[in-house]
Amino acid sequence: MNKEKSTQDVAPCDSSVLHGEADTAPYRITETKRGLLSRHAQMIALGGTIGTGLFLGSGQVLRMGGPLFLLLGYTTITLLLYGVATATGEMSSYLPIPGCSVAYYGTRFVSKSLGFTLGWVYWYIFSITVPAEINVTALVIDYWNPPVHNAVWLTIVGGVIILCNCLPVRVYGESEFWFASTKVIGILGLLIMTVVLFFGGGPNHEPLYFKYWNDPGPTNEYLVGGAAGRIAAFIGCTTFSVYAFGFAPELLVITGGEMESPRRNIPKATMRYFIRLITFYILGAIAIGILVPSNNKYLLSPGSGAAASPWAIGARDAGIKVLDSVINAVIVLSAWSAGNSYLYLASRALYSLSVSGNAPAIFSRCTKSGIPYYATAASAMFSLLAYLNVAASGSAVFNWLANLTNTGAFQSWICCCIIYLRFRKATQVQDIKDIPFRSRLQPYAAWVSLIGFSLLLLVNGFKVFVPGNWDVGTFITSYIGIAIFVVLYVGHKLTVGRRDKIALSPAEVDLHTGVEEIILLEKPAQPPQKWYQKWRLLFE
Repeated sequence: MNKEKSTQDVAPCDSSVLHGEADTAPYRITETKRGLLSRHAQMIALGGTIGTGLFLGSGQVLRMGGPLFLLLGYTTITLLLYGVATATGEMSSYLPIPGCSVAYYGTRFVSKSLGFTLGWVYWYIFSITVPAEINVTALVIDYWNPPVHNAVWLTIVGGVIILCNCLPVRVYGESEFWFASTKVIGILGLLIMTVVLFFGGGPNHEPLYFKYWNDPGPTNEYLVGGAAGRIAAFIGCTTFSVYAFGFAPELLVITGGEMESPRRNIPKATMRYFIRLITFYILGAIAIGILVPSNNKYLLSPGSGAAASPWAIGARDAGIKVLDSVINAVIVLSAWSAGNSYLYLASRALYSLSVSGNAPAIFSRCTKSGIPYYATAASAMFSLLAYLNVAASGSAVFNWLANLTNTGAFQSWICCCIIYLRFRKATQVQDIKDIPFRSRLQPYAAWVSLIGFSLLLLVNGFKVFVPGNWDVGTFITSYIGIAIFVVLYVGHKLTVGRRDKIALSPAEVDLHTGVEEIILLEKPAQPPQKWYQKWRLLFE
């Protein structure tokens, strides 16, 4: 009996499981649960991946290019992400199967080689981002100079992140909802503070207006002087800004597999996500340019806690006492919450790989509450990298992880657009009409995003090619992600996928398996809200 049970535990997934349906084999549960409410998924998509990039990294962008290029960099990424978010929204609202991911759609709509490659890239990128956020959390806590060794904070933060991901997905969703809500409320409070200081409502009653746009000026030169230096500053600001935006569109896809009534709620979550991008990122960039001059010396101290945060610098310079510690606490929660979301992403990416047959079947095993425990454990192992912060090289390691994350984000968004364009072509050829969500700007927005992110990927490490700025570490971490992607794709293509096409023809794409079951699980729509109830748009 034990032998039989063991054999079934590791048996490969059958065809129904490959398409996201429940596995009926005894002793094995291979399906996650739809425990995320719409408000969970929407808040996780925006707040979940807001980490130190928005609170701390924005200050480095300001120092690099000035307030105008900070604003233009954030605006460029936001507009390009519209094409990605609406593309993934269309696909995931049509086919939100358990275990779905962009990698799963790559396998189903394009080729097994693309799905395999993208899935493993997601897993290692999401996994290494967890210790990066844990590292920053410990560094920010050190702002208060607590009489406790850094390793203790690393252990506590990492332990809570892992614990949250071991609980049922409804509990994870609720905890992350409040984590993310705290960050969102914090950002709104900082925007209000900026408005007050703008008109002279601070303790010193001196209006800020746009004085820092005049002195030291709206733009800076970077690496070289003159017009070339300003072009370099814009490119540097735009590429560096990516770390603040994370992988929110991909997170929406993954949560769609565990969301109630996904065909109705994913379109709402997609558009509200874009509205929040404008509210928090673009308005936030404007606010930072108002609060702090780009030549402020504290902006040169990355990783030094709230002292490096432009929000805290602005509050301190305005004479507002204690607020820098409050902002510091919000930054701690931000990094903590982002690490929480990235471990969730990593575990679901590995689970999805297993469901699609691209990883060992053991990683698709779930608890009765729907937690892929082997996938979560394997992903959590990377959290041990956070202890590198105890050594002198900890900050350098964090910079390497951040560079790898940026490269992975560009690659992911490029692949999202390619997969969507194949999906859209297949729906046209097969005359599929039942698409819950369609963007008026598609497929043109996907083409713009594809070209834009491809260019940004190529210039991500441009700094090392400027005379006098060559650095082996920066070059490797900026471009090794491309080599990893190529090796994974070519390796799979020459072995397992040697008989497969580079891309499925539109007529061959499977757009039907699993759709009927998803429609049957949809809950009836609620009555429409009154106009005066829609003020809750940002928090529902």
